[in-house]
Amino acid sequence: MKKQKISKEVMTLRRAKSYRKAYLDPDFLSSDEMRPVRLQLELQKPEKILADHGVKSTVVVFGSARIWDKDQSAGRVAEMKALLKKDPQDAVLRNRVASAERLQKSTRYYDVARDFGRLVSQSSVFPDRKLVVVTGGGPGIMEAANRGAHDAGAKNIGLNITLDMEQGPNPYISPEFCFRFHYFAIRKMHFVMRARALVAFPGGFGTMDELFEVLTLVQTGKKTRLPIILVGKDYWTDVMNFENMAKWGYISKEDLKLFTFAETGGEILKQIEDFYRKYPLANGK
Repeated sequence: MKKQKISKEVMTLRRAKSYRKAYLDPDFLSSDEMRPVRLQLELQKPEKILADHGVKSTVVVFGSARIWDKDQSAGRVAEMKALLKKDPQDAVLRNRVASAERLQKSTRYYDVARDFGRLVSQSSVFPDRKLVVVTGGGPGIMEAANRGAHDAGAKNIGLNITLDMEQGPNPYISPEFCFRFHYFAIRKMHFVMRARALVAFPGGFGTMDELFEVLTLVQTGKKTRLPIILVGKDYWTDVMNFENMAKWGYISKEDLKLFTFAETGGEILKQIEDFYRKYPLANGK
């Protein structure tokens, strides 16, 4: 049977944007009108993958991307000083050197986060499942926690996000659990949905944002109570006066019991284990 020849007009129609299948049309999917669909897709893709792999319970680790390990931190200071030596009058560089030197004192938190990531990945907080480490997937404390889980040979999760100052995922995330988001709101949902513990290391706006969101969800009963552990009491009590918030009446005295402090990976894990001995998960969920 002779194949029918397709006319030029029909070929032109087949190449038209309007002829593309909707789910294969990037221009259509990227339009403002399709934002609700994109939000749903960002929710559903990680949800399906994690469900397919049986991930039910996570421990969320937040903290500054600026806290590096000892070698990285020393390298940063040396780099900043070399630049300043070329231009000693540059006030911006002087401030950067001072900042890098201050941050160099925080390298111990990298070690604590790495140790905790290893310990919790090897633990048996729940008899029927593992606590899976989840971070924002970037450098600093996030890298340290993922790295600790990787040290233990455990699967771990990174929820990276597209930013103007692009940061890629750290190399210790399990490839099947390395996700990338556009919307902060959906990313936050994935942090909290399976969370059975939250560990917050010293950090800036992003760390505060995530911490206070979870505190608010627990305080208002929108999230089942879970251990919320702030690492580095000296830092947290210096930058945040929780006692004064209660004194002024904007939170209650009871709200001060929503979180605890710890200094080492072992202390963090013990507090999580103690919490679930006292408050076992209903029906093991």
